[in-house]
Amino acid sequence: MRKYLIHGGLFLVTLITTTLAGAEWMFGRSFIPTSWLTDDPALIKKVIPMGWSEFWAGLHYSVPFLAILTVHEFGHYFTAKANRVRVTLPYYIPLWFGSTGIGTLGAFIRIQDYINSRRKYFDIGIAGPLAGFVLALIVLWYGFTNLPDPSYIFTIHPEYKKYGMYFGQYVYKNLPEGGAIGFGDNLLFWFFKTYVADPARLPHPYEMIHYPYLLAGYLALFFTSLNLIPIGQLDGGHVLYALIGRDRFRWVAPVLFVGFAFYAGLGWFRVEEFDVVQDGAFYDKLLNLGLYVFFLFICFSRLSENRTNAWILALSVVVTQLALSWAVPTLEGYPGFFAFILILGRFLGVYHPETELQEPLDTKRKVLGWLALIVFVISFSPKPFIFL
Repeated sequence: MRKYLIHGGLFLVTLITTTLAGAEWMFGRSFIPTSWLTDDPALIKKVIPMGWSEFWAGLHYSVPFLAILTVHEFGHYFTAKANRVRVTLPYYIPLWFGSTGIGTLGAFIRIQDYINSRRKYFDIGIAGPLAGFVLALIVLWYGFTNLPDPSYIFTIHPEYKKYGMYFGQYVYKNLPEGGAIGFGDNLLFWFFKTYVADPARLPHPYEMIHYPYLLAGYLALFFTSLNLIPIGQLDGGHVLYALIGRDRFRWVAPVLFVGFAFYAGLGWFRVEEFDVVQDGAFYDKLLNLGLYVFFLFICFSRLSENRTNAWILALSVVVTQLALSWAVPTLEGYPGFFAFILILGRFLGVYHPETELQEPLDTKRKVLGWLALIVFVISFSPKPFIFL
């Protein structure tokens, strides 16, 4: 009974935190009283407090988002049960920052048995993301086919009303750095915007964050794509390991991981930046570059038992990044992936646990496996979030 109370309690708290977060994104304000954040009377008076009506409106985000997350986790759960593998119910992780988060760090189930079969890893790994992906498609379809009138944005930003529907030409010029957030396209989201949505109702790219079903659906695609990265013990890692076998996976996974890290840091440092020598800026940049090399070393250190190989690999990546950025200055990666790369490299691991049974997959599973990797490709955003 106690364990059910834990799981249920975590779910209820996560429902509350995601509802709070959803309302804050929808209305562009925080539930934290403004007086806690500033002493400026003019600013305190200007901000409209959030109340119960806004909280209940946040369910338009939290319910679809948690539904997708729940379907994902129970896809793993029921498939594990079908394969006679003991697992726990999902543990939900609530997290609320106040207008800067999504209300949760996700959910996970704990596998309580040793899995000795390549096929079982495949079945359990693929069930979650495919189940969640189907519901994410439904949420996105509903969100894009039920867009409110374009004037809806004026209920969130009444200060835009004086510009009319051409507000995008004016309001973003004077915003501070990071003052607006947009969704970076993936193939699927681009398809919905281009072929499903009514163009006359499609919100400005920097305002989509206020539309709860678009936010829930986009985040679902984002987390689905991260889960399906074919590395280590991610769901995509289980799928690719089962598809190509242990021996091939042992060299494919680290190549994919290093390529992922290479892309993330591309353009973060550029050769021309080191031309600045005044006021010690050159040495500051050199120090930052050294810290970046050390960061990559930490991420690569578990790829080989020889630590020298990790240093060589880190230096090779940085030198190649600098050379490519110098040759093609427009190339840019996405440093926002660094945290995930660190988690993969140091904690989750790049390699897959070996299994005693290396039975090949049947045709049906192979088709599903490659379909899951296609889902990864069409859901993955090279630059998931764009900050003005």
